[in-house]
Amino acid sequence: MKFVRRLGVENRIPTASMADIIFLLLIFFMVTTIFKLEEGLPISLPRAESGADQDRERLVHIWADRYSRISINDKLVNLDNVNAIIAARLAENRGLIVAFNIDQRTRYGLVSQIIEQLKEANAINVSFTSLFEDGR
Repeated sequence: MKFVRRLGVENRIPTASMADIIFLLLIFFMVTTIFKLEEGLPISLPRAESGADQDRERLVHIWADRYSRISINDKLVNLDNVNAIIAARLAENRGLIVAFNIDQRTRYGLVSQIIEQLKEANAINVSFTSLFEDGR
């Protein structure tokens, strides 16, 4: 009597737990992802007694610090480029609000020059940001 050996080797990748692995990776990346908010330049804002919050999608932030550095949405820019950048953003969204964040130790000459650049760009919705009296 002759015995026939039937040994079959399968060439396939086990995918039974693939969904579990993908789900765990998705949770891992969701937990470890850091969403960066606009930080701008380190400035000390003046105090205010009242104010209102604005939608983030409608805002463009201009930061000016005491060292005469200007930042628009976390990118350092020259004073001469403020007009072109704001005009381009206004062309995309006419309801844009310019949030002007100025350090209380900034030279007023720089503030005046930035305001002139905003006037040339026809930015009529300008919000001057400050801190509330309770430090918020």
